[in-house]
Amino acid sequence: MKAAALFIVTCPNCGAQNRVRPDDALDRLPVCGKCKQALPRPTAEPVTVTDANFSQVVEKSAVPVLLDMWAAWCGPCRMIAPTIEGLARELAGKVLVGKLDVDANNATAARFGVQSIPTLLILKGGKEVGRLVGAQSRDAILRGLQPHL
Repeated sequence: MKAAALFIVTCPNCGAQNRVRPDDALDRLPVCGKCKQALPRPTAEPVTVTDANFSQVVEKSAVPVLLDMWAAWCGPCRMIAPTIEGLARELAGKVLVGKLDVDANNATAARFGVQSIPTLLILKGGKEVGRLVGAQSRDAILRGLQPHL
């Protein structure tokens, strides 16, 4: 039997890490196990990833991360954006979908050797386990993710 996917949600009040099941978060407002304050709901929208929050968001994720490395000026990046947003909703609780603007966060882009965009990284524990380069179809992205779910 497969364990239910969990989000790790950081309490904005005390900083404690809390495991939250996405289905539970839809039914009721999750609260921090330490200080009992309300937690932000896990999102079914792509999360903005930056150099500053990469460790917190990606490395500590309890689920695989699909990270879209993009830039505002990139036509193919804008072209696949609706697909990325749709996958965030479709895979909520199974995969954390993030977007990292390579122009504003060049340290993370350099860390992973991103030389062309869009680049979609598949990460577990902050380590790259898969990569898709260029504008990809929804089906191609799902095929790339499948071995890591």
